Amino acid sequence: MPVLTGGQALVQQLKKEGVEVIFALPGVQLDWLFDALYDEQDAIRVIHTRHEQATSYMADGYARTSGKVGVCVVVPGPGLLNATAGLSTAYACSSPVLCISGQIDSAMIGKGKGMLHEIKDQLGVVTSVTKWAARAERPEDVTKVVRLAFHELTTGRPRPVEIEVSPDILEATANVRLLEPTTTAAAEADPEAIAAAARALGEAQKPVIFAGGGVILGAAWEELQQLAELLQAPVVMSSEGRGALSDEHYLAQMPSAGKYLLPDADVVLAVGTRFLQPATQPWGVKPHQIVIQLDIDPEEVGRNYEPTVRLVADAKAGLTALMRAAAPLNRHRESREDELRAVQEQVRADAYRDEHRAPMAMAVREALPEDGILVGEMTQVAYWSRSAFPVYAPRSFITPGYQGTLGYGFATALGAQVAAPDRKVVCITGDGGFMYNVQELSTAVRHQINLVTVLFNDNAYGNVKRIQELSYNGRTIASDLLNPDFMKLAEAFGVAGMRATNPKQLQATLKEALQLNQPVLIEVPVGAMPPLRV
Repeated sequence: MPVLTGGQALVQQLKKEGVEVIFALPGVQLDWLFDALYDEQDAIRVIHTRHEQATSYMADGYARTSGKVGVCVVVPGPGLLNATAGLSTAYACSSPVLCISGQIDSAMIGKGKGMLHEIKDQLGVVTSVTKWAARAERPEDVTKVVRLAFHELTTGRPRPVEIEVSPDILEATANVRLLEPTTTAAAEADPEAIAAAARALGEAQKPVIFAGGGVILGAAWEELQQLAELLQAPVVMSSEGRGALSDEHYLAQMPSAGKYLLPDADVVLAVGTRFLQPATQPWGVKPHQIVIQLDIDPEEVGRNYEPTVRLVADAKAGLTALMRAAAPLNRHRESREDELRAVQEQVRADAYRDEHRAPMAMAVREALPEDGILVGEMTQVAYWSRSAFPVYAPRSFITPGYQGTLGYGFATALGAQVAAPDRKVVCITGDGGFMYNVQELSTAVRHQINLVTVLFNDNAYGNVKRIQELSYNGRTIASDLLNPDFMKLAEAFGVAGMRATNPKQLQATLKEALQLNQPVLIEVPVGAMPPLRV
């Protein structure tokens, strides 16, 4: 066994686990870790940010685009607390993010002596936004803790985990055993439950599939399409499930199609979804409907609706089993293409009535290649996009999920671009959210992350201001913003700055920006927008 410092052991085990990129902000408690990373720069790329919040957002964007574990590294105390916004977003979206945090010296933990960056019960604090958290107590334990972290990240429902290591442990040496990664078999559903679900689906006259983010996380989009085509079942996708089936397919339905398709369904198969979406809220569960819920998380099954059949399984394994079992039981089915194309047209007609958001969003769609990636901030055009932006490929549409984290978009999109350097990534953001992480323009330039950001500027926290105007008799407070000159700001950071004032200009400007081999910021001045109705 080699003699390694705790820092070297950590880096070597990360290499064993296949880590190629780390998003980090260094500090004194992590010096021995970064010294070890210095020797491995050919194997692990270190992207350092200007704020810890960006490290976790970038790790999340990297994870959701690549399907791999995203890794961020921060100092303890305030550094870790800064990263928790990104961890909470990753938790909401079931994203596999590993946060590595420093600690104070191990002899001082829990003493309350006011050491640099000390906070009370750091592990306890982080457990509310992670699936699992642990501390390495000795240098020889570091590889075991890393291996356990990756086990948690790659089994069951993927969610962020955190490990912490004190500086004295990172410095100390020991005989260290490097551990080989282990492969975990996909969780499979109970055969009797599969048989019951297959019978119901095979006999169904109007089956509907409701697909959530679990299909994307489980890389089960091919199995989903095969089952949907067998059953001639429309696939209504949640915002997190967008791209599970290409919107070019006649079975693919955007979230708001649920109001047309779900009420008449006799069997509903929900895959990898919380089953709590605007698309499902108007219909509820009706007495005549058989509801089959497939999810890798047993606690999610039945949380919002009590299903007729419970399937606790990995999405890929569960859909494969359903396909095999349902095929011999499947009734004769005619193609529903004409019927379902009509639903698609109705949904588009509903969405395109929005004269403010829809033209801007579709200008982005026209400029973005079919395999391009859209990251939507908490901003007006992105809200519309969740329901109606055409998506043609999996892992190409990213939202903050139920967390609704204002400010997540720009840094998350940077991580997505790192994960997919050969694909075009566009972030659509507002002036309010963009300024949360505006300093990461520096990160984009330094690390040559050629992201294009479209900034819709209404000089306000637009949602807040509109609510104040409409619901509180115009008593607006703390919602107007004083912004910098974004073109001069871009220039100061070394970023290409452009401006567009209407959808036609935006489409042309974005096409031009996507051809440049550098970070680009496009400002689109907009006025106040009316309430969103999709």
